[in-house]
Amino acid sequence: MQTEKRGPSAAQGFALFATSVGHCGIAWDGAVLMGVQLPEDAGEEHTRARMQQRFPGAPESPMPPQVAAWAARVVALLAGAHDDLLDVPLATEGVPPFNARVYELARRIPPGKTMTYGEMAAALGEPGAARAVGQALGHNPFAPVVPCHRILAAGGKTGGFSAGGGAATKMRMLEIEGAFAHDTLALFAPRD
Repeated sequence: MQTEKRGPSAAQGFALFATSVGHCGIAWDGAVLMGVQLPEDAGEEHTRARMQQRFPGAPESPMPPQVAAWAARVVALLAGAHDDLLDVPLATEGVPPFNARVYELARRIPPGKTMTYGEMAAALGEPGAARAVGQALGHNPFAPVVPCHRILAAGGKTGGFSAGGGAATKMRMLEIEGAFAHDTLALFAPRD
C-alpha cells in the first residue's frame, strides 16, 4: 500500500463533492489522503457533519489540485469508470496492522470484481479470520479508494456495509461497476 509520511506543517483540509450516489467528503493532509466519506443517508449537511467529526483538525476548504484530481477519479469510479486508484497515497498511521493488510489486498481487487470475506482471509494467510476481515472493512476510512464494497459474504450474500444506505448502497456501487451479469441482478430497475 502506498503510504507517505506527512510533515507537521502540511496543509490539512476537507471538502465535499457531488457524485452519482450523493455528496461524498474527502480529507487530506498535504499530498496524502486522510479519508473519504461516502454519502450519508440524510444528505449533504450530514456528510459535512460526519467529516467535521472524523477530521476535527481539518477545516473545510477548496481542494488543492492533486486532491481535486483524486476526487474527480472517485466521481468517475462511482459513475462506472474502471480506475483502481492504487496510486492514491493513504495516511495509514494509526491504522491497525491487520486492517492495513486488508486494505492493501482490497485495493488490488479491480472494479467489477468481488471476493468474499473468507477468500480475503485465506489470501492474507489467515483462513479463519473472515469475521476480522469484515470488521477491518467496517472501519475503512478510505472507501471507495479502498473498495470495501467489493467484498461479499459467502453464499452470494451481501454482507455488511457501514456507509449510508447500507447493503443497498454496496450493491448499487457493484452494479455501477458492472460486477453482476445484467440478467442476474437488476437492483435499481423501475418497478411496474
